Amino acid sequence: MKKYLSVLSVYALFFFMPFAFCTCTPTVTPQWPEHTIETKPWTRWWWHGSAVDKANITANLEELAAAGFGGVEITPIYDVKGDEDKSISFQSKKWMVMFEHTLKESERLGLGVDLANASGWPFGGPWISAKHACKNVQYKKFILKEGEQLSEKIEFIQEPLVRAVGKRVDISEVKFPISSNTNLQELALDQVRFETPLPLQTLMAYNEKGETLNLTDSVNANGALNWTAPAGTWNLYAVFQGWHGKMVERAGTGGEGNVIDHFSEEALNVFLSDFDKNAENIDLTGLRAFFNDSYEVDDASGDANWTPLFFEEFQKRRGYDLRNHLPALFGDMDEETNHRVLCDYRETLSDLILEKFTKVWADWAESHNATIRNQAHGSPAAILDLYEASHIPETEGTDPMRIKMATSAAHTSGKPLVACEAATWLNEHFLSNLADVKQNADMYLTHGVNHIVYHGTPYSPIEDKWPGWMFYAAVHFAPTNTWWDELKTVNEYVANCQSFMQNAEPDNDILLYFPIYDAWTKRTKEHLPHFGMHTEDLTKEISYSLLEKGYTFDYISDKQIAKLSVENGAIKSKGATYKTILIPACEFLSLSTLQQLMKLAESGANIVFQNQIPTKVPGFNNFQAKENEVKELIQRLQFKSTQEVAIAKKGNGQVFTGSNIDLLLKEVKVLPEELSKLGLWFNRVKRIEGTCYFISNWTDKNIDQWVALNSAEEEAVWFNPMNKTFGNALTQNENKSTKVHLQLKPGETLILQSYNARVTASDYPVWESSSVKKEINNSWEITFEKGGPYLPKPLQLAELQGWESISEELAKFSGTATYLTNFELATDLPKDLLLDLGVVHESAIIKLNGTKLGTLVGPTFQIVLPKELLQTINVLEVEVTNLMANRIIDMDKNGVNYKKFYNINFAAHLRENRGEDGNFTAAHWQPLPSGLLGPVTISEITQKQIQ
Repeated sequence: MKKYLSVLSVYALFFFMPFAFCTCTPTVTPQWPEHTIETKPWTRWWWHGSAVDKANITANLEELAAAGFGGVEITPIYDVKGDEDKSISFQSKKWMVMFEHTLKESERLGLGVDLANASGWPFGGPWISAKHACKNVQYKKFILKEGEQLSEKIEFIQEPLVRAVGKRVDISEVKFPISSNTNLQELALDQVRFETPLPLQTLMAYNEKGETLNLTDSVNANGALNWTAPAGTWNLYAVFQGWHGKMVERAGTGGEGNVIDHFSEEALNVFLSDFDKNAENIDLTGLRAFFNDSYEVDDASGDANWTPLFFEEFQKRRGYDLRNHLPALFGDMDEETNHRVLCDYRETLSDLILEKFTKVWADWAESHNATIRNQAHGSPAAILDLYEASHIPETEGTDPMRIKMATSAAHTSGKPLVACEAATWLNEHFLSNLADVKQNADMYLTHGVNHIVYHGTPYSPIEDKWPGWMFYAAVHFAPTNTWWDELKTVNEYVANCQSFMQNAEPDNDILLYFPIYDAWTKRTKEHLPHFGMHTEDLTKEISYSLLEKGYTFDYISDKQIAKLSVENGAIKSKGATYKTILIPACEFLSLSTLQQLMKLAESGANIVFQNQIPTKVPGFNNFQAKENEVKELIQRLQFKSTQEVAIAKKGNGQVFTGSNIDLLLKEVKVLPEELSKLGLWFNRVKRIEGTCYFISNWTDKNIDQWVALNSAEEEAVWFNPMNKTFGNALTQNENKSTKVHLQLKPGETLILQSYNARVTASDYPVWESSSVKKEINNSWEITFEKGGPYLPKPLQLAELQGWESISEELAKFSGTATYLTNFELATDLPKDLLLDLGVVHESAIIKLNGTKLGTLVGPTFQIVLPKELLQTINVLEVEVTNLMANRIIDMDKNGVNYKKFYNINFAAHLRENRGEDGNFTAAHWQPLPSGLLGPVTISEITQKQIQ
C-alpha cells in the first residue's frame, strides 16, 4: 500500500528532485517463486506386502501427480489378508523390477522418489543374523576372599521373552533363527529373546586397595574360573553380551527379522549389502534419497546398549579402559565416579551411532548418487550431530522443541531442506479435515521445516473396494478420502509457502546450547537417555519461555560450537548468522567448548550464560585438571555488574552472566518479535530480496492492527499462499524497525516479503466489513455429486440442516454435494461483498454466476464476491464435502470388513474406540454433522484507508 509522507518528506522530495535522474532507486516487480518437485509436498507411499503391479503403480502415481504432489517415499509395510498371493518379497529381484518401473514412471510424471531402506522400521531384516542384531549388556557380580575359588559357573542364561503386536505368543511358537519361521506376518513379532547362554565379554576383579585384575582368560569354555583369590576381598564383575531381540516393526513379506546393531559398522554394511546385491542391474536414475524412520530400537523391553567392540571403541574415544571401572558403570562406586563413567559410556554410544551408522549410511547413499533423509529423534545420542550428518534431516510430532532439533541442525549446517513426517495421528481415524492438515503444516513451517512429507498414502489397487488399503496411524491421503479433490488446494498452498521457505537462509537471533552432558551424567532407570522424542527437561523451561515471548533461536551442540566463527561481531555457522550464544543454566560444560566460547568472544562475539559459567567438566578421564583450567579461564574474566547482569570484556567481544534472560538478551540487542504477543505463529528468514516472514493465525480472533517487526526494510509485499494473490503492504519505518498493518482471519496465513528496492505492485487490500449482514434464506437445491455407499437423490431445503439430520440414508453418506440458490441485489450496488458460509462440514468450493472463486477448507469460511461478477440476480453454488466417517460408521455397524491387514490390524488412536477384538471401530459413533449448516450471509465490504 502507499506510504503516507510528512510535509518535511514532501519538501525533501522536491528539493532533491534534480538529482533523481542520476541516483535512480531500482524498482522490482514482485513474483511468486517457481514451484519444483521439492517445493510441492511429498507423501509416504506404503506398499502393503509390496503387493504391487505395474499397472496400479502407474495409476497410483498419476493420481498423486494430478493432486499436486511433488514426490513419494516408498515404505514397504505389512501384508493385506486375502492378497498374500500378490505379495512380493522385499528387495527380491521381482521387487527391484517394480521399483525400477516406479522410478521410470515417476520421472515421466515429474515426481521425485525416496526409498525406505527397511520394510517397516528400524533397519533390519531376515538376512540379519544374531551376530549383527542389536545387543544389550548384562552382568553378574561375585565376591571372593583370600584363598577362595568360585564354585559357580561364569555364565548368564538369557531369559526367554516374546512380545507380539495385539496378541500373546509363546516362545515355543517361535523358531531360531527368526528367518526360519514361515508365518512371520501372522506372528507380528516385536521382540524375541531365546533362552540361551550369553557370550562373556570380560571378567574383572577389584579389591579394596583399587587393584584391578583381568581374569577373562582364566575362564574356560564351560564357564569355570581357574583362579584363587589372593589377599584381600575381591569383587568380580562378569560382563555378558546379550541379544536385545528387537524385531523390525510393521515389516512386510521378506522384511521381517532382527534389527541391526546400530553401533556396529559391520552390521550396517551387512544390512546394506542386501540392497546392493539385488539392485546390481537396476537403473536407479531418479532415486533422490534413502530414508530412515526414526531410531525406535528401544520402544521395547530394555535398551539396546552394547556392541561387540565396545571396550576397544571406548578406550579410543575416552582415553582409558572401561574394564578397569566396571563398578562405576554399574553404580557401585562413589556417586561422582559413577556419574562420570556413566557419562563417558553414553557419549561413546552416541559417537558410535554418529560415526558407525549415520555417516557410513550417508557415504553409502552417495555411492548410489543419492542422499539420506533421516529421522534421528529417539536415538540415545547427540541428535543435533546426527541430524547435521544427514543430507535431509526429518522430524515428526507436534512438540516444537522436537521439531527444532532437526531444523536447528539443518540451519547451522546449511542444509537446504529439512523435512517432516506430517499429519501422523492428527485425530482418530477418519476425523481429520483439511483445516487440521493445514494447521499441522503451518506448525512445521513455523518452526523451520520447509519440506512437508505427509504420513501418508497407501498404494491401493484401483479395483479394490472402498475405502481401499489403509495404514493404521495416519490421516488418509488417498483418492478414496472424500476430500481428495480439495486436497489439491492445500497441496498448492504448501507448495506456495515452501517456494519461499526453501530458497532462504534462516534468520534466528540466538544459538541455544543443548547441555547434553547434564543428561548423560544423570543416572536414570534405563542406562540410556533418548533424545528428541519430547521436550527435554534440560531446556524445557527456557525453550518454551523464549518461544512464547517471540525470541528466535536454534539449538546447537558442542561439536557444532567448535565449527563457529565470528565476522563483524556476528556469529557465523555454515548455514546462518546469529547475534549471540545462550548457555542455559547447566552443571556441566566441556573444557573444549568453554575454550571455544572464549575464543569466539575474543573475536567479537557476545556469549550469554544463564546464572553463571559452569565449573564442572563432564567425564572421568583427567577431570580434575580440566576443571582447574576452567576455573583459570573464568578467573581471567573481569566482571562488572549492572543491575541483574554481570558483563566482562573479552577481546573484541563480551561475556554476560545473570538470571534474567530478558535483560541479558536486551544487553546483546536481541529483542522478541511482537507477533508472538498476538498469539501468531511465525518464521523469519532471509531471501535475496530481503527479510521474509511466514505468519499464520491459529487464534480464534481476527487480527487487524499495526504490528512491529524486527526488520528495517520498508518496502514489503503481502503474498497470500492460499489464493496466490499479492500486493503492497502498508508499512511504517520507525527507529530502524518496521511496522506493518496486518489483517488475518483465524486459520489464515500470509507471507510478508521485504525488498531492498522500490516495488511496483497494486496495494494488498485491507477490508472493512459492514456490520449489517443479509442472510441468504432462499431455498437450496442439493445435488449429490460423488461418494457412497450410493448417491442420494437430489433434494430441496427451505432451511439449511446437516445431512445426518435429514434422513437415515443421508446419515450414512460420505461424499460431495452441490448447493444451489440465488440472491437478488439492488441494481445500483457498486461494492464488493463478503460471503460468509457460517458452519461448514468440512470444505467448500464457491462459484458465483458460473465463475469459480475458490476452495475454502476452514476454519473460517469467508470469501470476497467481487463487484465485477455481481448481477441483479446472482446464482450461488457451494460444493460441500464431508468426512469419510459417516460411511465408516455404517460399515462398522453392519460388520463390513475393511480392516484386513496383518501385524497391527487397524489400531485405534484412542482407547474408547477399540472394539472387542482390540481393533478400531466406529460402530458406537453417532453420525457426524455434514454439509452446509450456515447461516449464509452477505455484507458490504470496502478497502479501508489506514492512518
